[in-house]
Amino acid sequence: MDAPGLAGAPDRSEPGAIRARDLFFRYASRAEAALQDLSFDVDPGQCLLVVGPSGSGKSTLALALTGLVPGDHPGEWRGSLDVGGLDTLATPRPLLAARVGLVFQEPASQVVMEWLDDEVAFGLENRGWRRDAMLQRAPEALGEAGLAGLGRRRCRTLSGGQQQRLVLAGVLAPRPGILVLDEPTSNLDPAGATAFLDRLGRVVRERRTTVVLIEHRVDAAWPLADLVLALDASGRPIAFGTPARVLADHRDTMGAAGIWLPREGGRGVARTTSGVPAPSLDRGPQAGRGHPLVAATGLGFAYPGGPPVLEDLGLEIIAGERVAVLGANGSGKTTLAKLLVGLLRPAHGEVRLDGARPDRLPARELARHAGYVFQDPELQFLTDRVRDEIAVGLTPEERAGAEALIESLGLSLARLGNASPYSLSGGEKRRLSVACCLVRRPDLLILDEPTFGLDRRGYDGLIDLLRERVEAGTALVAVTHDLRFAADMTDRAIVLASGRLAHDGATNDLLGDTPSLRRLELAA
Repeated sequence: MDAPGLAGAPDRSEPGAIRARDLFFRYASRAEAALQDLSFDVDPGQCLLVVGPSGSGKSTLALALTGLVPGDHPGEWRGSLDVGGLDTLATPRPLLAARVGLVFQEPASQVVMEWLDDEVAFGLENRGWRRDAMLQRAPEALGEAGLAGLGRRRCRTLSGGQQQRLVLAGVLAPRPGILVLDEPTSNLDPAGATAFLDRLGRVVRERRTTVVLIEHRVDAAWPLADLVLALDASGRPIAFGTPARVLADHRDTMGAAGIWLPREGGRGVARTTSGVPAPSLDRGPQAGRGHPLVAATGLGFAYPGGPPVLEDLGLEIIAGERVAVLGANGSGKTTLAKLLVGLLRPAHGEVRLDGARPDRLPARELARHAGYVFQDPELQFLTDRVRDEIAVGLTPEERAGAEALIESLGLSLARLGNASPYSLSGGEKRRLSVACCLVRRPDLLILDEPTFGLDRRGYDGLIDLLRERVEAGTALVAVTHDLRFAADMTDRAIVLASGRLAHDGATNDLLGDTPSLRRLELAA
């Protein structure tokens, strides 16, 4: 049966048309379907916003549009999916790649060259572009993605958010007829995310590019959409139609499914005039109750071949404190976080974690003092099964509580326990990586973009669990672009700018100061 709101099928000769009929897919390694009963039409030049809870099949749909599902992912496939008149199941991959550009959730997985301009030109060269055309188009695409003038910078020196911009530039460069974006703003700072979505709107208007946008930042994405496809946790459609009609007819059902809805924030979070969350009224325990846990003095660091990332930075973190580390992409946030737990060694200055240098502690001892959740969860997975991953390195006593912990974050071991961690959705990977650190109850917990990919239920579960840990004395440091999370979870906000400390004060004060937020590139 066709989904609600289907019109007639688009002209199959149009390069930007998308047509799905009775689509079903189940990964070979999973018992449940990832997508089912899915039918929809998108006309050339339209923007389709895809929303749904974590694990609802959004990324599977993105991969299917490029032929990567089922091409590179064995499983059971039924129904039909056409992009620009091409059957994704029957069309050779190069022909699909010429028509559909895809940005994955993990940007690092798409970067293959050493220099930024070579990275953008790589895709053009593979499509047979002339050299003079590539030399003109590569810097244009970098500028469209917010990386103007950085063509001769090494890719490995980029922050996670800058890597995401680079991948966007590479996909935009050949001007594909269909652009599929899987959480494209997840690693971008607030100002950069707003700027990118503005650029995306211009692309849709000016080039008749068809856009499929998977995005949790629905406040900014909703106005771009011509159509909204809402999926439930089983991969079935809740609704398909215009944004206004979907919201009017299905708001309650979508909210109950854990889908973020426009003009709503996290629990108890209102909106300021700048459009960012106002501080939560439910603050929980106050910071500053314990002894100094982390002391950093005169920190300086640079990656090989790159400019200084941090310069003469000093700070102190108290046991039980809740700290947000904010700042624009490339400001040094992740580098600082890694220095605090000894994953990097400072070029200048030093870090003390409970009196010891973390970069000199044995790995087993360091893990008891500090937990670190990477920006890319896959970097810390060690096993082939979810139930084994949560138990790595645990004592028998800790294992007893591991299953309850992971269930509290909405990961069912009955459903996912035997699945590979790498086969999970982005939000499920994030929750698993957080659980693996929380179960050890470290003195210091550092989370790098902890809310990336989380639906509303996962977000609320994370907030509850983190508050419980902080009440027990764990210090929380969250590197984040999610100002909603900063408002809900932290008392103190540290802002970095060009590797230096630009602000250090109460989260309440910062989020209520619109001019400062704009000056620090935390709001558009």
